[in-house]
Amino acid sequence: MTQYAQESALNAAGRFGRFSYLAWNCLLAIVASIILGIFIAIFPNTFVNLETGNFGGGMIFIALIYVALMYFTFVFTIRRLHDRNHTGWLSLLMLVPLANVILMLYLIFAPGDDRSNSYGSPRPTAGWEAVLAWIYIVIFVLAIIGGIAAGFMS
Repeated sequence: MTQYAQESALNAAGRFGRFSYLAWNCLLAIVASIILGIFIAIFPNTFVNLETGNFGGGMIFIALIYVALMYFTFVFTIRRLHDRNHTGWLSLLMLVPLANVILMLYLIFAPGDDRSNSYGSPRPTAGWEAVLAWIYIVIFVLAIIGGIAAGFMS
């Protein structure tokens, strides 16, 4: 019988299956969108002065949000690489154009190890993670179809 690991999803140590990886990335995008939407609604004119072209203080806030997004994206990618029994250092490929797309597709489609590996026991996918992952997949497919349709209409 396989032992399942129970650890914090926000820590790079441990493993993420495909659905957990997709779900946490989707959740990250939702949270970031909400935070940025609230900030823009409260402070609408703090990003760029259209008359002078100067950047406002809101750009500092966006930079801080971006740093947090990158941190958690690396954490989730490292955990997914661990599920494939690869070192987390491969996550640095996310910084290389084209290699980042290949890495993302690999992490989405390649199954993880069913048993314990060098990085611990597999982590079961929670029910909400599976639901959110499927929603993310459907939205992604619809966005691609919409983009193709928009290309044909123009």
